[in-house]
Amino acid sequence: FNNYNFRTTYATVNVGDLAKLDASVTEVNSEVLAQHGLVRPDGRALKILGDGEVSRALKVTAAKFSESAKAKLEKAGGQAISA
Repeated sequence: FNNYNFRTTYATVNVGDLAKLDASVTEVNSEVLAQHGLVRPDGRALKILGDGEVSRALKVTAAKFSESAKAKLEKAGGQAISA
């Protein structure tokens, strides 16, 4: 017996990839990222990682955030909302 069938898999996106989104995008969630081709629309939970830089305020909703990603988003004036 093992927990392979019960594991949680995440779709991961770096903060630097969020910065490359259109300037008109201010709220980010898994649906928005799927529309822009950054994640697959398969319903996996979203995790934001801290690689890269973000210079504008974004309101990001995800299942998990790395500590560095949360710090970078809040430093830029945005919000990191855990769903």
